[in-house]
Amino acid sequence: MASQVTIVRGRAVPLRGAAIDTDRIIPARYLRTVTFAELGAHVFEDDRASGGHPFDDPRYRGASVLVVNANFGCGSSREHAPQALMRWGIRAFVGESFAEIFFGNCVANGLPCVTADAARIDELQAAIESEPQLQLTIDLRQMTVAYGQRCIQVSMPSGAREQLVSGGWDSLGQLLEAGPQVAATAARLPYMRQFAAV
Repeated sequence: MASQVTIVRGRAVPLRGAAIDTDRIIPARYLRTVTFAELGAHVFEDDRASGGHPFDDPRYRGASVLVVNANFGCGSSREHAPQALMRWGIRAFVGESFAEIFFGNCVANGLPCVTADAARIDELQAAIESEPQLQLTIDLRQMTVAYGQRCIQVSMPSGAREQLVSGGWDSLGQLLEAGPQVAATAARLPYMRQFAAV
């Protein structure tokens, strides 16, 4: 299936601090948007207003992996948070831990969230800070994150991992792939015949 997520490669942005909540990721005033399309421009908007935020640091421009600390994405259940990060350019997360609903929203959008202990995350963040061009490779089959000469073991709940690796996270992709079966089922339904005649 085209929607399989097995390996994510790219540069990373380190974001230090525990319990960064969804209100900080995307301010509540953006919950009224009709689509998620423009949310990337507003990610961490209030935090960035005071200056010095990693998302404004030109060294991390183009990064696709976000490296975070404990309980990232806590707070409200809004899907806007992972949507905003995805539209900024983030394709995967490495952290100490993730809030459960944030994690589920990420998986539903094909964004892996893998975890490692605090010491490994601190080492990874420090390595990125000292070498912003460092490339990370997140391998969901091997459950590793490789960077420089290092490779660390990471974790992810097996059900979520299987959804990403198999492509099962992508419900629209599954529906499109099953097009012939959907059409056959629709043809057998009496109430669908009225639409076929139009």
